[in-house]
Amino acid sequence: MRLVFAGTPEPAVPSLRRLLASDHDVVAVITRRDAPLGRKRVLTPSPVAATAADAGTETIRVNRLDGDTTARVAALDADLGVIVAYGGLVREPLLATPRHGWINLHFSLLPRWRGAAPVQHALINGDTETGVSVFRLVAELDAGDVFARRAVSVPRGATAGALLDELAVLGADVLLEVVDAIAAGTATTTPQTGEATFAPKLTAEDGRIRWNEPGTAVLNRINGATPEPGAFTTIDGARLKVLSAAASDRPSPGSGRIAGDGRAVLAGASDGAVELLRVQPAGKPPMDAADWWRGQRAPSVAVGT
Repeated sequence: MRLVFAGTPEPAVPSLRRLLASDHDVVAVITRRDAPLGRKRVLTPSPVAATAADAGTETIRVNRLDGDTTARVAALDADLGVIVAYGGLVREPLLATPRHGWINLHFSLLPRWRGAAPVQHALINGDTETGVSVFRLVAELDAGDVFARRAVSVPRGATAGALLDELAVLGADVLLEVVDAIAAGTATTTPQTGEATFAPKLTAEDGRIRWNEPGTAVLNRINGATPEPGAFTTIDGARLKVLSAAASDRPSPGSGRIAGDGRAVLAGASDGAVELLRVQPAGKPPMDAADWWRGQRAPSVAVGT
């Protein structure tokens, strides 16, 4: 089939590569415009744009899928649209422009966690199982009938970044299976069933650690907010980013306090201690928590809640 692919960030790249290497013809790639990155704010192509350029595939860089984009897609005479984390909504008439419409790879077991940040919300809420779904794109958010889904257990201590990397590779395989089935005329769908939950994009404040919660909830938030938007706490108003932490059975310094006991740096949750492993103070590079703590020169410090 002739495919149009829409995607932007790194998790979309495995799917694009699988389709480029398949028997199907990716006639164009839609991605968001180059964005300023780094301290020097250098305009940088998206990971999907870079992958398409390496393959010599026509690239359409737009931040809104408007009438002009619809006309360009229509001119490509595509059989199917495929979208993976593009970062914008597909509306009519673009939705119906390819012969077989659009399919979407989503990083959750729909209808759980519809929206922009399914992996982050799954971890923050302590889900023990997640997965990928490939579904038919419709006007309602992530509500279309499902072609295929694949479940996985959430690895203990996984961050959102690490889990998303795993799901991106798994999802690429499932996505190609669905594209092959649509091409062969054997694809079937099932309606989504069960209660829908929603996963809006996380704000910076969603990364704030709530030390009045149990340790399990504290670790879930740290893992779910890593690497973006980043888990953090404050000490005397200064932000301390917590890059990794682990459960601990050592005595707690008290809820909302951090202390070193000579062997570990411990932060107090509502029901015990959490061990800080890697941190990043404001304006400084990441470091081991023990190295950071040696510079505090205090028996313990209070953290913001």
